[in-house]
Amino acid sequence: MFWKEKQLNEMNSKEWESLCDRCGKCCSLKLHDEISNQLFDTSLVCKLFDIKKCNCKNYSARHKYVKDCIKLTVDNISSLNWLPNTCAYKLISERKDLPNWHHLISGSYSTIHESGNSIISSDVTSESEVKQNDYEDYITSKIESK
Repeated sequence: MFWKEKQLNEMNSKEWESLCDRCGKCCSLKLHDEISNQLFDTSLVCKLFDIKKCNCKNYSARHKYVKDCIKLTVDNISSLNWLPNTCAYKLISERKDLPNWHHLISGSYSTIHESGNSIISSDVTSESEVKQNDYEDYITSKIESK
């Protein structure tokens, strides 16, 4: 249970990457209303997101193809208010426990999907299938700022 013994900044890259629960929620497109400064979540996912496997099709080179893909770091986690409350990085940074469905607890990556806590548990569409002018039609919720 390295995540209980170490802080995020003490983890090696293997430990860091293993925290990801593969929910896919950070791969959903967020829309920013520049007038109201509000942020909205959508049911659209990044063009590199594999909807069937619930992961990135080219994780190691994603920044080459998706310029605004954000790399989670110890320094930016607390400022990313759009991260879900179930995000392991967020939970560990707040010194909270991982949920029972997290693969590091359950021993299986399938429990996140079985529990309904992944993006593939909902109706999602790839951004590549939608015209950018129509993105607003896919808004699912307003992201509350802290």
